Amino acid sequence: MKINENYLKLQDSYLFSRIAQKVNDYKVENPDKEIIRLGIGDVTLPLVPAVISAMQKAVLEMGERETFKGYGEEQGYSFLRQAICRYYKKKGVSLSEDEVFISDGAKSDLGNILDIFDVDNTVLIPDPVYPVYVDTNIMAGRKILFVEGDENNSFLPLPDKNVNADIIYLCSPNNPTGAVYNKEQLKEWVDYALAKDAVILFDSAYEFFVTDDSLPTSIYQIEGAKECAIEFSSLSKTAGFTGTRCGYTVVPKELIRNNVALNKLWLRRQCTKFNGVPYIVQRGAEAVFTDEGYKQIKENVNYYLENARIMADTLSQLDIWFTGGKNSPYIWLKCPKGLSSWEYFDELLTKYNIVGTPGVGFGAKGEGFFRLTAFGNRENVIKAMERLKG
Repeated sequence: MKINENYLKLQDSYLFSRIAQKVNDYKVENPDKEIIRLGIGDVTLPLVPAVISAMQKAVLEMGERETFKGYGEEQGYSFLRQAICRYYKKKGVSLSEDEVFISDGAKSDLGNILDIFDVDNTVLIPDPVYPVYVDTNIMAGRKILFVEGDENNSFLPLPDKNVNADIIYLCSPNNPTGAVYNKEQLKEWVDYALAKDAVILFDSAYEFFVTDDSLPTSIYQIEGAKECAIEFSSLSKTAGFTGTRCGYTVVPKELIRNNVALNKLWLRRQCTKFNGVPYIVQRGAEAVFTDEGYKQIKENVNYYLENARIMADTLSQLDIWFTGGKNSPYIWLKCPKGLSSWEYFDELLTKYNIVGTPGVGFGAKGEGFFRLTAFGNRENVIKAMERLKG
């Protein structure tokens, strides 16, 4: 018996445990201090009424012989996939129902999609980055290259035609930086992928936070993307499904490699390894895409975006460089006074009693930067910003 020794190459997931330890140690020594957490990546507003109503109805259906549901389709119930297709049509993107696959979240699919790709592929990943992209490929033993984001490119790196890659990860709006690619920038990535015969894995989990109509919310709004991209999305941050678990992945039929449609491979993988998302959850997800559901979740998203605006205004007043915030729930700031990520963490904690996330935890290029999130409550956001302004 042999273990997968690639797991031994993973760095310890020390980031959030180290944050928790530092905060706990500080609270022991300063029990009277009120700590405001602006590093949380989880939503805080509850599920909207339209979703709750749909799920309650579905629960009752499960209690009646005539409407009870057993195993569903592994790729998701038709009613939800059709609702997602209608949502994409509003973006100007035409999808067929069998190009949409329902899952328990984008994180799962971003890792599981690697099942359909050979280990002998080179992966290109932005730095700083959502750690799942890196770790899942280390687990598989693939070669990883990084394309570096920095202050000069506003953490929106573009492809280098001299670099050869087979699988490309992109996230827009980005976690952790909050930066959003425009159409011209995404077109460069699509053209690069087509030229290299590569596949883009496009994470659009935060697309609902984009308020600028000129910015794309799907890579399929870019010409040629259906021939080179798989898109992952989630209702976690869009509709508060972090604890309810539902997302979806789009695999276009036009996406063909080695004379094989990747859509068929993904369908085969899901039918073999996945039993689907619960009926009750899928009915709740369907309600997200109704007119009333859309209106209600938009109010929640606007609440978080207003939090982001308050933080962004404060950073501007303090003359601190940052990106994100306007079209994203994340703000990525440059640590003032030349402080390192962890030095700034300590200063925020001890001087202002604010907790955020050190940028270095998201990759080497995150050193000297810091992530704040807008997923807290308004009162705490305002209080924290008043502390920063002194």
